[in-house]
Amino acid sequence: MDVTDLDTSDPDARRRWFAAQDRAARADRPHALLEAYGAWELLATEPSGHTDHQWLQAREGDEVVGTARLELPLTENRDLAWAEVDVVPGHRRRGVGRALWEELVARARAAGRTRIGAEVVVDPQRSDAGTAFATAVGAVEKHREDHLVADLPVAGTAVDAAYDLVLWRGRCPDEHRAAYVAMRNQMNADVPVGELDLEATVLDDARLASSEERLMRSYDVRVAAARRRSDGAWGGYSLLFVPHGADFVWQDDTLVMPEHRGHRLGAALKSASYRELPAEVTRVHTWTAPTNTAMHRTNTAMGFRVVEHLHEVEAAIA
Repeated sequence: MDVTDLDTSDPDARRRWFAAQDRAARADRPHALLEAYGAWELLATEPSGHTDHQWLQAREGDEVVGTARLELPLTENRDLAWAEVDVVPGHRRRGVGRALWEELVARARAAGRTRIGAEVVVDPQRSDAGTAFATAVGAVEKHREDHLVADLPVAGTAVDAAYDLVLWRGRCPDEHRAAYVAMRNQMNADVPVGELDLEATVLDDARLASSEERLMRSYDVRVAAARRRSDGAWGGYSLLFVPHGADFVWQDDTLVMPEHRGHRLGAALKSASYRELPAEVTRVHTWTAPTNTAMHRTNTAMGFRVVEHLHEVEAAIA
């Protein structure tokens, strides 16, 4: 078995790497929501200026039996690396995952990182092999989120009469950008992270524009926002990603600004977003920390159900 870098310039090599990762991740997770190939290919071939990505593979002959990725933040959290290791069924418990992990650790240390974070996603009705592997390499849980799904349509909530609903797709219109950047930064500061020690991402207009341009190449990006009628103050937003050609939607942020809470804006913004989706989109995926009781209640009332647990773990490597 050899551990090598993926040649991201080779389309066939990219396809085989992605297929191996996809097969490994789905083996124990019937509800897995994974990155679309187009979105991953963009990341692999046109790196972002804010993260250094490295892609590794374990091969036996011409067969890819395991994959790994290393993410080195270049702006915030420069003491941290993020990692993912996946081993194809039939090749597990043979040291493939350990070999990939050790290479990731060596590279993270060489880049001056002192800790590695990772996500372990577990279907409670299936295998817990990912958690066992994380424990074996010394990673400890720092945070947990639930992966929830709902079938459309869901129970709807009307927008409070004191607010206007503002919808857009793709790039945020110029007249809303300052308010949207402020809300996105509030979301980054407020999102529950448990015991993870993280610097919040700080957006400005240029960084938002770069993110929007990249996301729009892989997703139909949709935003619903609420603006108070009396003074024009923005109360919150909900952000959706619909992979091109898919029958599901990825619910990303939902934020209600602190001074606007208590008006059920979170449920109303989600409802408004879902009503605008094309008919072929029939399922919504979202993630919520169990400690975020208000949003968990909102999701449950709308018909969401928990299908997986996401454990964010961290290993010290200094």
